[in-house]
Amino acid sequence: MGDSDHITFTAGEFYQIHFDSREYLNSYYRSPQTCYDFFPFVLRHLNETDGNIKGNKLIEIGKIEDWLNKEEGCFDWSPTIQFVCELEGRSRSPEEVEQRLRQIVKQVLRCDVRQENPFHPLTMEPADRILSSFCLDSACEDLETYRRALQSIAALLKPGGALVLFGVFNASFYFVGHQRVFCLVLSQSLLEALRDLGFSIKQVNILPGKESQKVLFDAEEMYHLVAQKTK
Repeated sequence: MGDSDHITFTAGEFYQIHFDSREYLNSYYRSPQTCYDFFPFVLRHLNETDGNIKGNKLIEIGKIEDWLNKEEGCFDWSPTIQFVCELEGRSRSPEEVEQRLRQIVKQVLRCDVRQENPFHPLTMEPADRILSSFCLDSACEDLETYRRALQSIAALLKPGGALVLFGVFNASFYFVGHQRVFCLVLSQSLLEALRDLGFSIKQVNILPGKESQKVLFDAEEMYHLVAQKTK
């Protein structure tokens, strides 16, 4: 899937001390209209994917707790919700969508994809779909760890369930403020790794990187991938 030796792995202890989540969100997710092309790319394909995958239980691997709890100073997702409402062409207001989102999230749990059971010591019932956006390639130090993480995630899916991944190909770092953060270099051989784990690749969409984005990350391509668990 690639070889990553450009930058030292930033382990979990580093994130606890140095990772500025607000700076990260401001840099990459402030608004679909003002951020780089990859954010509208993510939202458009999520909107398309949502209508083609059935089921009631979704596991999302990422960060959302502060917003759900309406904590003071939490990140403002309203420009994103407005953008999605326009994509969907629905009559609901962004405020109604925001309220509904908070209602349907059932749990927020600590997750370590490098463990055989990412939610240890809890045991989760298999989900209809799993979504991970730009997370796995920073959590895994090498390709073997990445493969094991995919295997652990696959175990959380029902047979026939869908894995939805967003990530980057041939990237070794991204910036959060002035801090350069490790990213595992992956190639499209990721598709073969998923097939080996019993997935059928249903959809792959590619967004080429731009020279102007190199101030934040060195990815050659961003990808959206939908894979169905067949066994």
